[in-house]
Amino acid sequence: MEQKTLANWQREAAALSIEGRAFIDGEYRPASTTHRFDCRSPIDGGLLTQVADCGAPEVDLAVRAARHAFDAGVWAGLNPRVRKAILLRWAALMREHQDELALLETLDVGKPIADTTTVDVPGAIYCIEWFAEAIDKVGGEVVPADRHLVGLVTREPVGVVAAIVPWNFPLLMASWKFAPALAAGNSVVLKPSEKAPLTALRIAQLAHDAGVPAGVFNVLPGTGEPGKLLALHRDVDCVAFTGSTQVGKLIMQYAGQSNLKRVWLELGGKSPNIVMPDCPDLERAARSAAGAIFYNMGEMCTAGSRLLVHREIKDVFIDGLIAAARRYVPGNPLDPATSMGAIVDPAQLARVLDYIEAGRAEATLLHGGAQVLRESGGYYVEPTVFDVATPDAKIAREEIFGPVLSVITFDTIDEAVRLANDSDYGLAAAVWTSNLTTAHDVARRLRAGTVWVNGYDEGGDMNFPFGGYRQSGNGRDKSLHALEKYTELKSTLIRLR
Repeated sequence: MEQKTLANWQREAAALSIEGRAFIDGEYRPASTTHRFDCRSPIDGGLLTQVADCGAPEVDLAVRAARHAFDAGVWAGLNPRVRKAILLRWAALMREHQDELALLETLDVGKPIADTTTVDVPGAIYCIEWFAEAIDKVGGEVVPADRHLVGLVTREPVGVVAAIVPWNFPLLMASWKFAPALAAGNSVVLKPSEKAPLTALRIAQLAHDAGVPAGVFNVLPGTGEPGKLLALHRDVDCVAFTGSTQVGKLIMQYAGQSNLKRVWLELGGKSPNIVMPDCPDLERAARSAAGAIFYNMGEMCTAGSRLLVHREIKDVFIDGLIAAARRYVPGNPLDPATSMGAIVDPAQLARVLDYIEAGRAEATLLHGGAQVLRESGGYYVEPTVFDVATPDAKIAREEIFGPVLSVITFDTIDEAVRLANDSDYGLAAAVWTSNLTTAHDVARRLRAGTVWVNGYDEGGDMNFPFGGYRQSGNGRDKSLHALEKYTELKSTLIRLR
């Protein structure tokens, strides 16, 4: 099939019909107060549509619909093979509308269309298919017990799941929540970020078209209040949240203040990327280090924002790093040739620029550091690299969520591990070495939920659980371990005589 051009995508964008209403109990509905907020594209600051700003009435309505559907068994009570077939139909419909969904994602958050068409949307479809296929293959246990007993351990859906998801990978991160939750038989109320609500609202109709019963999958856009209300709601059984550590702590507090609902948190990161002097391929490692922080404009919780380089190879490695960074040129995200898109909104742009200014005062700027393409009306920042003399520098400790890299020098393996673990976070890490012993030893010592050896951000496979240590959260997305998070364990003992 012929690849679409910038002009093709611009024409499709101009003709796109965008839905901004909430999706509750099987249909689109405006907010009861008629309050709406502007949804603007970071590409050029232009208005895409107005979106329902949901509040307490919509939250109560959606939770009530979800609870009714769950109690009636219209989803949880289906034969697992039937639920599987419906989810697979949903994934197939999303594939039919793949370009539309990719275009919505690019317009909404400024991602390059080359990424949304090859990573974000296909990844979300794959996630739904993966968990759909797991539905009729995961069973319970028959437990060894006294001869007069039959002991069973079964998993049951937890009930109503509130999924509160971020704006950096809106559709993909949402699928990591709702796919296992639905596969387990739960009803879901999805709260997308107000910065990126459009794909969530579109796939709700596709879910309904595929046969997901009314009330089982609901979407509540809003500017913040719906998330708090869902976390406080006494008829929500579980809340799954991906976002900042600060908000995650509040979500946990709200759960404790209400019904002690299950809380699964995937939070921030300040991930270390360690390059040893025996790195097997410095050029590939430099390209990977650039991708680890500049892909998706650095708006990634796993971003390799701390690059730890051995003093012996530092100068030559930085030369390769800067050369790789130059390949990330901010441009129109609708152009398939664009490698780096726009920062999501003016607030995030200001945050990134503030950190860059802090970096100028406490470190040495090696590359980038400027806002660009101002004439477009959009929000673009160059890939930025700092040489940081002290690991206590603000830019080396705090999550920026932008294309800003801190390079830190070390002299020994022990120093590298100490620097890597000296963080409030523990989401991801990497080490580059030719020594098998060093690889295993450092990987064991790094306090992170995912460790890559001689790579970064490798493996989009759903078999690997995703989550972190410490203040990076307590939950796990992906894999059968995620499926477990949306179920309750039940022990049943049957007396035979």
